[in-house]
Formats: sequence, structure tokens, C-alpha cells
Amino acid sequence: MSDRQKELMNVASSELGTKVIYTSDEFFADCERMLQETPAVFKDEYDEHGHWMDGWETRRRRDDGNDHCILSLGQVSRILELEIDTSFFKGNYPPSASVKACYAPDASDEEIVNNPNNIEWVTLLKQSDLGPHDVFCFESEYQQSVTHLKIDIYPDGGIARFKAYGFISFDHKLYAQENINVISRRTGARAVYANNEFFGELRNILKITEAENMGDGWETRRRREPGFDFGIIELANPAIIDNIMIDTNFFKGNYPDSFSLHAAYIPNTTHSSVVTQAMFWEEFLPKQKLQMDQKHYFDNSHLLHNKPITHIRINIFPDGGVSRLRLFGKFIKPKDAEKLL
Repeated sequence: MSDRQKELMNVASSELGTKVIYTSDEFFADCERMLQETPAVFKDEYDEHGHWMDGWETRRRRDDGNDHCILSLGQVSRILELEIDTSFFKGNYPPSASVKACYAPDASDEEIVNNPNNIEWVTLLKQSDLGPHDVFCFESEYQQSVTHLKIDIYPDGGIARFKAYGFISFDHKLYAQENINVISRRTGARAVYANNEFFGELRNILKITEAENMGDGWETRRRREPGFDFGIIELANPAIIDNIMIDTNFFKGNYPDSFSLHAAYIPNTTHSSVVTQAMFWEEFLPKQKLQMDQKHYFDNSHLLHNKPITHIRINIFPDGGVSRLRLFGKFIKPKDAEKLL
């Protein structure tokens, strides 16, 4: 993953609701597999179609056509970079691929699939060379909001993972909703920085689903020096918080002793400067004790202010693991947020 990709989000992830709505062929391996966030694996196993492969794999074509699939993105998104991973596809990789996109938020899946010529498709990636068992990164030629992707492989073969890095386009309908989780990945929140992610990444705590196991959360190494661990999260838009939930599900011998939150309103900043700025943020939720393997709830009586925020810093003392963090409240327009500061 490039440094730039670390600042972006894989908007083609199945975790964000992206799904395959059409594929010309998936004889050897299900197309949905390539949307997984986990790295591809190799298994020396066979099923009724042949060798099991962790990705999308089509049969060998015997004509002059090519295979393709269509994805419906979980959220309207802007895509800046594309990644096509052919890990473990050595004698069965596609020699090349291309990617197109469209913006059709009101079209049904059936309309997209059955009437593709009625849709205006734009090119994100022109037909480009691939190779065996490697990761290929490309800059997107079109970086405006899109809802669907069409991936063509020439002529056939397999892709282990497909990722589209960018930003979720904020849904203005959210302004009318209250008591929503404003740090969900599906509302565009991003994990910006963590001082340690040895056992699990900070971004995991932003998932909307329940944790599957201890590896599906944020977990730091055992701290052997003074201090504490922390992570920084950026909201998609300013928000006012009403209540908080933090979950230590599956963390029993390794949950943090306590945690606290600091917050700030900084609508214009960079990833490089935000870490330094975070040292001076205002305390939002004072240090609270945690217990193993359970959800903890804090209403607005625990919060030190109700001002709009754009970023939070979660501090865990001294180290350990958290499966989920949710901040419930409402988004407000930036011009309205300025008036409340």
C-alpha cells in the first residue's frame, strides 16, 4: 500500500456494502471474493470446478470476447487510485484490464445490467498491462463522484483482489437525521493515525458490523515504557455528539484499563499536521474505566461540551484492544457549525 493509499479508503470493499451485480463468468472462483479486505491466501485444495482460488476467476474463453463484471458501490464515492492484485494467479492471470465508472444513483441494478448502453460510462483506467502474482497500482483518470464500476479483463483469467481508493461522497440527506453513528466508515469517517497497530488496525473500530473475533478490532502491542496508546479519527463533516459506545468484545486479558476522548474542530488540515495538532485538543470525555468483553455506554452527561467537532483522539491506558467505537449524534453544515463555536 502506498503512502497516499493510507490516507484514502477502499471504497470498493464489501465491508462498505459494495457488491457484484453482474459478471460474465465466475466458473472457477466467485467474483465477490475479490472485494474482501483481507489479503489473498493460497490453499492447496480442489473443488468441483478445479483448484480453489482466492479471488475472481473465469473459465478459458474460446472466442474473441472478454470477461467483465459490474460493481455497485456501497456508497457514492470519488476514486483517486486503483489497485489490481493478481496474487497466486500465475498461469491464469489476465494480461490486461480496464475500469470504467458511472454516476447513476437512482438507477436500479436491473437498469445498469440490462441497459448498459443507456448509461454514460467514463474511463477510470484505460486498458493496461497486468502480470502474474503481483500488485498493480494505477491513478484514476476520472475523480468525480461515481456509483458503479465496470471491470474488464482481457480476455479472461483471475484477479485476487480489486481495490478502489478514494473518499466517500458525503450524503447530504444525513443532515436531516439524528442519533446516527457519525464515525461509521459508511458515513465517510476515516482512521487517520494510530501510534501502534501491532495486532489490529484502528480503522476496524469504525465498522458498522459487530466484531467477528479479537483480530477484528484495534489492538496495540504490550507497552513496556511510560505513556499510553492513541488513535486519531476524522469525521466526514462536522457533528454534535450526544452519546458514546465503546466495545471491548473478545478482549478479555488484553482490554485497556481505561480510555478517554479528546476532540477538535479543524475543518481544514492535513494528515501530517493533524498528529501534532492532536496534542493540544480539548478533552471531550474524561478518563473512564473499562471492563473486559462488553459494551460501555456514556450519555451526554459524561461529555465536557456539546460543540461541533471534526476529529477525535481516542486514548487507551496504557495499551490493549478495542473492537468498536461509536459516536451517536447529528451532522451539521459547516456554516452552521461555525456559528456554534
